[in-house]
Amino acid sequence: MPSKNKLALSVQYPDPRLKDIISRAHLRRWAQAALFAPAEFTIRFVDADEGRTLNRDYRGKDYATNVLTFAYTEDEDSEVTQADIILCTDVLQREAEELKRPLETHVAHLVVHGVLHAQGYDHEQDDEAAEMEQLEIEILATLGYANPYAEA
Repeated sequence: MPSKNKLALSVQYPDPRLKDIISRAHLRRWAQAALFAPAEFTIRFVDADEGRTLNRDYRGKDYATNVLTFAYTEDEDSEVTQADIILCTDVLQREAEELKRPLETHVAHLVVHGVLHAQGYDHEQDDEAAEMEQLEIEILATLGYANPYAEA
C-alpha cells in the first residue's frame, strides 16, 4: 500500500457544479492514498464540451470520458510525479446514477484511478488491468469505500 508522500495539489473548477460537493480536502485525501512517490497534480473539473474536446484532441476519441490523465513525468528516475487529472462532471454524474452509487464514491474511485495512471499504471493489457484494479480496490478499501468492480 502507498505510504504518505508529499503532494502539491491544485484544484480547478471551471465547471463549478461539484465544487460544494467534492472539496479540495476530499481530493487531497483520495490522491494521497494512491501515491507511491511525491507528486504535483492539478485536478480539473470540466463540462462535457471541454471533456470531449480534450479526449478528441489528445486521444483521438470524439466523446467526453470520465477521467483523463496527462502525465508529464517522462523520466522514471524523476523524484516527483507530475500530472493533470481531468474529471468530466457530466459523465461522473451520469455514471454514478447508472451504477447506483453515491457521486462521492464514484469520484473517489476515478481520482484514485487517475493518480495510478499518472504513476505509470495502465489497463491496456489484461494483466495490467488486473494489477491496476486490485490496487484500486485495496486503496479504496483503506478510504472506506467498497470494491468499485463488484456487481451492485
